[in-house]
Amino acid sequence: MTRIDAKFAALKAEGKKAFVAYIMAGDPDFDTSLEIVKGLPGAGVDVIELGLPFTDPMADGPTIQAAGQRALDGGMTLQRTLDLASAFRETDDTTPIVLMGYYNPIYSRGVETFLADAKAAGIDGLIVVDLPPEEDDELCLPAQDAGLNFIRLATPTTDDKRLPRVLQNTSGFVYYVSITGITGAAEAQATNVGPEVARIKSATDLPVIVGFGINTPEKSQAIASVADGAVVGSAIVSQIADGKPVAEVLDFVKSLSDGAHSA
Repeated sequence: MTRIDAKFAALKAEGKKAFVAYIMAGDPDFDTSLEIVKGLPGAGVDVIELGLPFTDPMADGPTIQAAGQRALDGGMTLQRTLDLASAFRETDDTTPIVLMGYYNPIYSRGVETFLADAKAAGIDGLIVVDLPPEEDDELCLPAQDAGLNFIRLATPTTDDKRLPRVLQNTSGFVYYVSITGITGAAEAQATNVGPEVARIKSATDLPVIVGFGINTPEKSQAIASVADGAVVGSAIVSQIADGKPVAEVLDFVKSLSDGAHSA
């Protein structure tokens, strides 16, 4: 059982919804990023999504694209991202970390080497948005053999014919993308999301967590009320981009997590 599996089992036993927060590793710099990540569990975050900076983030909107570029300009790499995870693990051995990014840096490092290094750094799961199920032999299956969850995205365009293929080798949780488009591009609507979550849950026992388009405590609560939890990324990254002090960023995160947990 991974930390992700254990966390969702504990939340289910408590009758609570999950709150997942996305942070770009190395934004605005390594030390500040690490300070924020270390503060996330205390702000009510159940699962941390740690963004891996990449030069061509095709699924991300302007906010997260800019965060990745700031991180890259500051010297952030795949190795430094794993170093950040390792530093977090020095004081927290229970909060799950999902590394979210693109396949190119992983491929360049070599899958076997990457998986061993990610496991050693305390990474629990992977979201690799540009590897479809047809490429499961490439990374998904080796990752699961190495003890890492491989979390797949489902979207409004994932129809009933496609859904079983998407779910086939998914583990940890299913990430439902609430909108058609890139991160931060539109607002999620619970009335639209609810039926889609129900459709996915009828085909899997995994938790279904909803992300994209959630930017307020009220929206976090509304979305979590029709799913197993909510993910917020761009709204948090925007706080960092605005130069807010770490304490203010974490206060904002706490308001979002309170929203999800009150659902």
